[in-house]
Amino acid sequence: MSGYFSDFAPLAYDPQGSGPGFRHYDPNEVVMGKRLEDHLRFAVCYWHSFVWEGGDPFGGQTFQRPWFPGDTMELAKLKAEAAFDLFRILGVPYFTFHDHDVRPEGASLTESRKRLEEMADLFEAKMAAGGPKLLWGTANLFSNRRYMAGASTNPDPEVFACCAATVRACMEVTHRLGGENYVLWGGREGYETLLNTDLSQELDHMGRFLNLVVEHKHKIGFKGAILIEPKPQEPTKHQYDFDVATVYGFLKRYGLEKEVKVNIEQGHAILAGHSFEHELAMANALGIFGSIDMNRNDQQSGWDTDQFPNSVPEIALAYYEVLRGGGFSTGGTNFDAKLRRQSLDAEDLVMAHAEAMDVCARGLKAAARMLEEDALEAPRRARYAGWARPEAQAMLGADASLAAIADRAEAEGLDPQPVSGRQERLEAVVNRYV
Repeated sequence: MSGYFSDFAPLAYDPQGSGPGFRHYDPNEVVMGKRLEDHLRFAVCYWHSFVWEGGDPFGGQTFQRPWFPGDTMELAKLKAEAAFDLFRILGVPYFTFHDHDVRPEGASLTESRKRLEEMADLFEAKMAAGGPKLLWGTANLFSNRRYMAGASTNPDPEVFACCAATVRACMEVTHRLGGENYVLWGGREGYETLLNTDLSQELDHMGRFLNLVVEHKHKIGFKGAILIEPKPQEPTKHQYDFDVATVYGFLKRYGLEKEVKVNIEQGHAILAGHSFEHELAMANALGIFGSIDMNRNDQQSGWDTDQFPNSVPEIALAYYEVLRGGGFSTGGTNFDAKLRRQSLDAEDLVMAHAEAMDVCARGLKAAARMLEEDALEAPRRARYAGWARPEAQAMLGADASLAAIADRAEAEGLDPQPVSGRQERLEAVVNRYV
């Protein structure tokens, strides 16, 4: 062990326990014919758990970790030792990372790539020795000042080229490590003002870049999914990947809707003015659901606070949409969540993840019961039952015309009366399960 987590043994399922452990998450519990671990597919993210220093816009670092400042390969390897210790303590099946999280940036693109490959050697050994698998890798295309005006959408073509080199290196390491997905988060893919922006050209460049990524995926034989993570506003005022529907429209325009799916974050959904379950349902409806970043926002703050989830009712509704859509295939539940800047201890990091895993387990089990008992689907089917009638189906057929439908409505003197949506009763049904 690295020493940072030396006070912790691996956590176990102990529903009556009083110390560190799981009260609700039993990875071997079978729900809807599948082990809970295989339903939830938990992952710990590298960036918030091991890179974030506890700063905010009004104050700097509060965390004192033995691998900070993390600007040498020696410290990067110490950080990796601590990371795999935490993975082992929590028993998670997956982890996730940005290239920038796991290695210090080099003086050149080549040096950065070689450092990433050296860290991949260490990861391979840890994974072979019983460590978790890689849910997904991603490239940091937003921290370096060269990306302040975007990455693939940058007005400087040489930044586009740097973006390509960075993504190639990270995608190939993700492939080498057996990653099940590759994520692109366009943190700077948007604009601040139209006064200096050619919006049409930037969208075309972004579309071409994503096509290049997909082409490279097939060239190297990567079998995982390519995922885009939608996010509105922060940090760029007008993001091109605002929400699931916006991303789908972009994918359709550039012929990528069969190749790329979405990684949906709860906090981003809220910033877009949606609920988490809305974004999940929309992705399923459009056929582009991939994976989720699990967290929550502070309802009294106007930005993405990335807190650990703690609301079982909210989580139940989210997993209801996941299960209703068939569950995860290559995706999973990645804790894109960070401690509060006053939570200084190693124990805080362990317990935050453990409690969040319990909350997710409770939410998924409640969602599964609602599905198994037809609690919401039966009234939903009843509400749309009229569409099963032959005359209703005929209106949707290829031979239908607006005039013919209108003639029938007039001839039959149609005068349909509204029927209650029963929202309050359905909300009460949900409350019985959570």
